[in-house]
Amino acid sequence: MPALICGSLAFDTITTFPGRFAEQILPEQVHILNVSFLVPTLRREFGGCAGNIAYTLSQLGGEPLVLAALGSDGGEYLQRLQSWGVSTEHITSIGDSFTAQAIIITDSSNNQITAFHPGAMQSAQQAPVPRRSDIRIAIIAPDGRDAMLEHATQLSAAGIPFVFDPGQGLPMFDGVELKRFVSQARWVAVNDYEARMLCDRTGESLESLSSSHLAGVFVTLGADGCDVWEQGQRTHVAGVAATEVVDPTGCGDAFRGALLFGLERGWSLRRCVELGNRIGALKIACRGGQNHVIDRVSLGL
Repeated sequence: MPALICGSLAFDTITTFPGRFAEQILPEQVHILNVSFLVPTLRREFGGCAGNIAYTLSQLGGEPLVLAALGSDGGEYLQRLQSWGVSTEHITSIGDSFTAQAIIITDSSNNQITAFHPGAMQSAQQAPVPRRSDIRIAIIAPDGRDAMLEHATQLSAAGIPFVFDPGQGLPMFDGVELKRFVSQARWVAVNDYEARMLCDRTGESLESLSSSHLAGVFVTLGADGCDVWEQGQRTHVAGVAATEVVDPTGCGDAFRGALLFGLERGWSLRRCVELGNRIGALKIACRGGQNHVIDRVSLGL
C-alpha cells in the first residue's frame, strides 16, 4: 500500500566549513553579526524532506507517494523520482517559481547553518490530498505553511492516520495551530529541540501529549538514539554507532522513512525506532540525503 508523503522537494547546496562556528561567532557581538565562512568544498544534491523520506522508504521496499511542488527547474527531480519507480502524478509544477533551494554550511562538529528559499513549496497547497482508498498512512513533513495546514485537515477528514513531523517548519505555527495538528495526527515525530519548542508553544509536556489520543511521540536524540513516548511512559532506544560521520544532512528524514515503513506494517514503536536508528547511522556515513544504499537482507527485511 502506498504511504503518502506530504512535504518539500528541494535542491540542496551543501558546503563544509573545516572549523567550528562557535570559534567564529562572538556571543557578545551577535547584534552586529558579520561573519564569512570559507567553504573549500561544495556540491549540489537532491533534497527536501519529502524527497529524502521517499528515497529511504523506497530503498526499504515501501511504496512512497509524494505530494509536493516543483518549480520550472524541477524536471531533473521528476526524472529522479521516476527512476525509483515512484509515481509523480501528485507533484505540481509551478511554472513561475524555482524549486525550493537550501544552502547548508556544516562545521567540523556537524552543526549546521541553513539558508532556505521556499520557491514553489509556497504553492504546494494547490495539490490536495488525493482521494484514494489505498492510502493507509501518511506524513506531514516540513512544507509550505498553507500546505501543511490544509493537507493535515484533508488527511484527518479522510480518516488517514498520519505522522506530524513539523521539523524546521515548527516556528511558523502558534500554539493553537500546533494543538490542531496534534489533535489530527496519530503520531508526532520531533527532535529534542523541536520537542521543547512544541511543548512550550502548546503548554503540554511530552508525558501529557503521549497520554492523549496519540499512539506515540518520537523524540530523536541524534547519536544518542530516540525516546519513544506511549501513554505517558518514556522508553529510550539507544542509538547505533555509525561507521563514519560524514554528513548529517537528511538523517532525520532517513529515520522517518524507516518509521513509516514500520508503522505501515503494524510494528511496535520500539521496533520502528530500532530500524530508524540503524538507517540514520547508515545515512550519516554518506554525503547528501539520498545516496545511502540499504541492504534489506542484512536488515532482515
